[in-house]
Amino acid sequence: MFTGSLVALITPFKNGSVDEKGFEKFVAWQIAEGTDGLVPCGTTGESPTLSMEEHKRVIDICIQTAKGTGVPVIAGTGSNSTEEAIELTRHAKQAGADAAMLVVPYYNKPTQEGLFQHFKAVAEAVDIPILLYNVPPRTGGDMQVETVVRLSQVQNIIGIKDASYDMARPTLTKLKAKKGFIQLSGEDASAVGFLAQGGDGCISVTANIAPRLCGDMHDAWKKRDLDKVFELQDRLMPLHKALFVETSPGPVKYGAELLGQSGAKMRLPLVECTEATKKQVREAMVHAGLIN
Repeated sequence: MFTGSLVALITPFKNGSVDEKGFEKFVAWQIAEGTDGLVPCGTTGESPTLSMEEHKRVIDICIQTAKGTGVPVIAGTGSNSTEEAIELTRHAKQAGADAAMLVVPYYNKPTQEGLFQHFKAVAEAVDIPILLYNVPPRTGGDMQVETVVRLSQVQNIIGIKDASYDMARPTLTKLKAKKGFIQLSGEDASAVGFLAQGGDGCISVTANIAPRLCGDMHDAWKKRDLDKVFELQDRLMPLHKALFVETSPGPVKYGAELLGQSGAKMRLPLVECTEATKKQVREAMVHAGLIN
């Protein structure tokens, strides 16, 4: 169910508030472009700056927009507070999400045992499929393979989004985790390498502005059409890199603005990207064939 190109959705803002209509339109466009899954309220969705009410509302809108389309919604429900993560995850289940994704608790710097107990507590509190989310550059913590393998045995925990940049991990995890444990890359530039090492897909930032191309690349991988995979990877690679020249989602929100699909506004402490970065994003989008 959770394979291929899934999009880590941006959250549009307007006049200081969530642009609900804009977000609904953006989700509908993603579905029309063939994205394989929707992930609201993750890192790219600026979840740390959303209030609890906004966080829940964004998830609600995404689920309502995707209803009846067959495109699954994986709601970002992570927090550095276990109780808050449980509350958000309960809401995701009640709202009708297909799964929840929980990031490694940031700032607290829990031990590996603390990570295990955190995710286990949420999984035992809410009966919904759960994806772990390991992103060391953002959280200051790194969930090790051994911890992931332990968590794979916990009921409801079905997979992981891994943005550790460690290409050995998919294979190491696959060898020891429960059968069918899903592994999704969280880093666009190395997504093909991740697939080659046993991954199942990618929760992508780039798919915000190139959903069709990202989806086509994963479809080609499933067909083992490697010529097509590498052709699309070459088209997308400059864009993958440009979108992280500055802190994401600044560059990708600018790219979405160029396409007329969203505004580029950010919430402090994040700010819109510099002119130099905008130039690099524009050039990469031209290279990918997204704009002229």
